[in-house]
Amino acid sequence: MIDQDFTNSLLAKHDYLSKISHADCLTLSCLPADWVDFAKFLNQEEAFELLVDLTAIDQGDTADIRFEVVAHFYSRIHHDYLRVHIDCLDNESPEVDSIASIYPAADWHEREAFDMFGIIFTGHPNLKRILMWDEYPYHPLRKEFPLAGIDTPLPAADVVEATGASVEPAPMMGGPFVSPGSGTMSDAEPRAKDESWTEQIEKPV
Repeated sequence: MIDQDFTNSLLAKHDYLSKISHADCLTLSCLPADWVDFAKFLNQEEAFELLVDLTAIDQGDTADIRFEVVAHFYSRIHHDYLRVHIDCLDNESPEVDSIASIYPAADWHEREAFDMFGIIFTGHPNLKRILMWDEYPYHPLRKEFPLAGIDTPLPAADVVEATGASVEPAPMMGGPFVSPGSGTMSDAEPRAKDESWTEQIEKPV
C-alpha cells in the first residue's frame, strides 16, 4: 500500500509534483513539461504498470486553468492506485503531451478525451475522433455543450438527400438521455438534475 513514506519520497525526488488532498487515493499534480518523464518513472521505476483510465475535467470558461487531464494508475506491487492531474495551460487550445508510447492503453483514452473535450495530445500516433465523426464541430463533454445536444447536419450527403434528416437535439423530457418527468427528480436521470431536497429533505449546506 502507498503510505506517507512513499509519498514523501516521491515528492522529494520530483520537485515538479505537488499533492492534492483526496480521501480515496494518493493524488498528485504534475507540471505539464514533466508529465512524460513522470509517466516513464511510474512505469519503469515504481511498478505502476497499469493505466486504468485517462480523462479530463472542464472547470468552465471562467476558470484560470479550464482543462485538466486526469490519469489513474494501478500497481500490482503496491496494491494501490495513484491519480495524477496535469493542467492544460492554454484555455483556447488545450494541449498535453501523449503518453501512448509508454502506456499503450493511453491511445484509446487520449483519443476519447480529444473527441469529447478537444484536448490535443502531442505525439499521439493517431489522434482522431473515436466516437463522433471527424468533421463534427463540437466537443460534447465541454461545459457549454447542452445536455440535449445541438442540431447538426449529418455528415453523409446521400443519407440527407434520401431522408431529409439531420442530427437533432434530444428532447429534455422523455428523450433518450432523460427519464420522463413522472416521480421524484432524485429517481430520474441525469442525476445532475437531482433536487431531492425540494421534495423530501432540506437542501444540503
